[in-house]
Amino acid sequence: MESPSMRSGDTPLGRRTFLSTLTIGGMPLAMFAALALVTVLAAVTGKLPNDMIGGFAVLMLSGLLLGEIGRRIPVFRHIGGPAILCLFVPSALLGYKLMDDAALKAITTTMKTANLQYLYIACLVAGSMLGMNRKILVQGFLKMFVPLLVGTVTAIAAGVIVGLLFGYDPKHTFFYIVMPILGGGIGEGILPLSIGYSEITGQAQGHLIAMMVPAALIGNVVAILASGLLKRFGEKHRTYSGDGTLVKSGDDQALLKEQKAEAALDLRLMGFGLLLGCTLFILGMLLAPVTGIPGPVLMIVAAALLKVARAIPERMETGAYQIYKFMSTNLTFAILVGLGTLFVSWDKLVGAFSPAYFVICASTVAAMVVSGFFVGAWLKMYPVEAAIITACHSGLGGTGDVAILSSSNRMGLMPFAQISTRIGGAGMVVLATLMMKWFG
Repeated sequence: MESPSMRSGDTPLGRRTFLSTLTIGGMPLAMFAALALVTVLAAVTGKLPNDMIGGFAVLMLSGLLLGEIGRRIPVFRHIGGPAILCLFVPSALLGYKLMDDAALKAITTTMKTANLQYLYIACLVAGSMLGMNRKILVQGFLKMFVPLLVGTVTAIAAGVIVGLLFGYDPKHTFFYIVMPILGGGIGEGILPLSIGYSEITGQAQGHLIAMMVPAALIGNVVAILASGLLKRFGEKHRTYSGDGTLVKSGDDQALLKEQKAEAALDLRLMGFGLLLGCTLFILGMLLAPVTGIPGPVLMIVAAALLKVARAIPERMETGAYQIYKFMSTNLTFAILVGLGTLFVSWDKLVGAFSPAYFVICASTVAAMVVSGFFVGAWLKMYPVEAAIITACHSGLGGTGDVAILSSSNRMGLMPFAQISTRIGGAGMVVLATLMMKWFG
């Protein structure tokens, strides 16, 4: 007969301490510690490879750790905590001269010499565009076009006007505060914007990223808070809320049924997707001298046109989406660490935050959300849902959409949120780059 002291969970083998169950980015703590120890020893002894091998090790380990810390801090985790830590901590370490030289060299080689950030952008842009269901993309965009358009115009006007009241130059407010908020995130928005702005103005990309990142982060936080407030408003005023339904006729539910289950992971298709993303990026580079428009921006346009025209076989679109998921799942935090290290000046980052700056960002998002509420009501949408979807236009990419929809308990609206963020953000990147070229 089993002794009470030998019951499951009470035996020496059954006892599981907190440390034994703790994971870092899904990796057991002991395994993470072993990998980190090897990398740290290599760095301090001067044996860390100054190439992508050393760079990947430093970037991924740092990203996993900082991302995990950000995810475990209450409240902070819901306002982009992991992304904030991945950007700010490396920037601060470098700013205060606390970063190891060997690690810095490996990161520099990987991010700048090997252009890892460009590969990341290519995969994200191609996969995010080509991976969307075409019917949802077209019809969903048609439903959201007017609220998004009105919301965007209202947000730009509000941001510029409030900026003027605080003494900000309208062009600076438009290009470096409002557009980063509406650009669709860091990977899909700020990076292409910074490349485009850099090519046009000749300014260092790192300086531009440092100017734009704070606006995107603040905008995302305000959008999350607004989404939570809209949820509470909908609970108190039921006639304004569809409880997750966007269109009062119910047409959106029929549209959502068009979603297909994700295809099984196919390694060969992922290879096709990687090649497709690289080729689209090269296409943008080829067309850039002819059009005068930066290559990453042309890549966005090309991907959207090819998707609508059904010019790419569905299997290759699936491959592009799968490599996009792989890159965004495994390398996003690593890329952010690299950006924070090399492209985000700690002094400029700290100097960007001020009460006036925060008010401009908050006014931009608030104007967009309020306009979405009233335009949605006018178009026979549920105002609460329309406002939440419009708020996603200022989210930090897919992660921002999750945070915004989670705050309002409306995850079923994700396809519409993706249209708002991806298509709306891509449109803003193209618009801002063209206007910078014409008027900058």
